[in-house]
Amino acid sequence: MRPLSLATRAALTTGLVLAAFLGAIGLSMSKANSSSELNRLQTRLHHWVIAYIAGTDVTRYGKPAMPDPPPDPDFSRPGSGLYAQVIGDKDFRWESSSAIGRDFDFLKPLAPGQQEYGLVDTRMGRLYYYSFGVAWDLADNKSVRLTYMVAQTEDQLKSSSADFQRTLFGWLAILGLLLIVLQLALLYWSLRPLRKVAADMSRVERGDSDHLDSQYPLELTGLTGRINVFIQNEREQRTRYRNSLADLAHSLKTPLAVIRSRMESVAGDPGLRNDLLAQVRRMDELVAYQLARAATSGRQTFASAIPIAGHAEDLVQSLEKVYAAKNLLCEFDIEEGVVFHGERGDLLELMGNLLENAFKWARHHVLLVVKMEAASGHARPGLLLSVEDDGPGIDADKVEKVLQRGVRGDERVQGHGIGLSIVQDIVRAYQGELMVDRSPEFGGARFSVQLPPG
Repeated sequence: MRPLSLATRAALTTGLVLAAFLGAIGLSMSKANSSSELNRLQTRLHHWVIAYIAGTDVTRYGKPAMPDPPPDPDFSRPGSGLYAQVIGDKDFRWESSSAIGRDFDFLKPLAPGQQEYGLVDTRMGRLYYYSFGVAWDLADNKSVRLTYMVAQTEDQLKSSSADFQRTLFGWLAILGLLLIVLQLALLYWSLRPLRKVAADMSRVERGDSDHLDSQYPLELTGLTGRINVFIQNEREQRTRYRNSLADLAHSLKTPLAVIRSRMESVAGDPGLRNDLLAQVRRMDELVAYQLARAATSGRQTFASAIPIAGHAEDLVQSLEKVYAAKNLLCEFDIEEGVVFHGERGDLLELMGNLLENAFKWARHHVLLVVKMEAASGHARPGLLLSVEDDGPGIDADKVEKVLQRGVRGDERVQGHGIGLSIVQDIVRAYQGELMVDRSPEFGGARFSVQLPPG
C-alpha cells in the first residue's frame, strides 16, 4: 500500500484538530448561551413583574385593578406559555388570560419586598417563575399586600437554545469548511518548495542542469546542499572512471600496434601468423570499442440603539408607586434623542438599580440626568448617566471602598446596598466607569456612569 502524501497527512491531521477545536468552541458557546438565555429569562420575568406593578391601581377601598393591555401580548393568548398571577389579602386572586384554567398552587404570599425565583414541575410542564411581594399604602395607615408572579414554560427556553445551536453549528460548519479550504491553500503554498526540489531534481536527471540552483527556504537549504554535494561527487567519480578506462585503452593500443607490425614482417608459418594477426586485430577492436564507450557520459541522475427617556419614565412611575408613602419628586434632565447602544435589559438594570437606591434613601428629591458625549472619530457618542438624591449621601473616605473591585454587597457602606455589583458588572462590560460623589444640588449621593464612545 502506497504511503499517504505529506499534503494528505497534513490535511487529515488539520481536519481532525479543527473538528475537535470547533466542536469544543460550539459546546462552550452553547453552554454560555444557555446560561445567558437563563439570565435573560430571569431579567424578563423581573421586568414583567415590575411592569405589572407599575400598571396596577389600588382604589381607596383597597381593591386592585390590573393593567390593560398587559405588558406583553402573550399574556392575553391562552396556551402561550407565558403566565401572570396576582394574589393578595382577602382571598384576592387575579390571573392573565393565558393562565385561565392553569394550576399555580405553588404560588404563596410573600412579604413586602420579598422575592422568589425558581424552577418548578407542574401539570403544564416545568415553569421558570419569579414572584415579588408588594404593600400598597392606603389612607388611615392601611395597606394592601399583593404578591405578583410571572412564569414561563421551559419549552420556550429550550426552543430558543435549540435555534441558537442550529445557527451556531451551521455557521461553525461553514467556518470549518472555509478553514479547511484555507488550510489546503496554505499547504499548497507551504509545500511548493518541496515540489520545486522535485522539479529541479528531474531537470538534473534529464541533464538540463548540473545542480539544484533555485532559492529554497532555510529548512531545505541543508537538504538541497547535501544533494548538490552528492551530485558533484557522483559526477566526479564517473569522470574518474571514464578517464581511467581511456587511459587503459590508450596504454594497450600502442603495444598492440607494435605487435601487429612485427607479426606482419616476420617470416614463418603463414597459418600461425594469420591466426596471431587475427587475435591482435580483435584485441585492437575491443580496445577501440572500450575507449569509445568510456568517452560517453552515461545516464545522469495558506448593537442596536435604545431610546432612554421612555424607559426612564416607566421605571420612575413604578418606583413612585412603590415609594408612594415618601411623596418623592423625581426630576428629569434627559437630552433629547439620547439612546443607549446595547441590550435593553442592561439599560433597565443599570437605571433601575441606581433609581431604586435614590428612591430608597432620598428625603424629597431625586434627579436623573442623561446626556450624550460626542467624540470625533467615533461612530457612536458616549453616554453620561447620573442619579442624585437629597439623602444622607456617602462619606468621601468611604467612596473608594464602595467602588473597590471585588467588594460584595454586604461589605459596602451601610445604607447603600443597591446591588452595585450588578451595576459595576454592566459598566465594566461596556468598558465604562462608575463614580460616586456628593450631589452639588441636593447634597446627597450622586452615582454617575460614563460610557465611552463607540
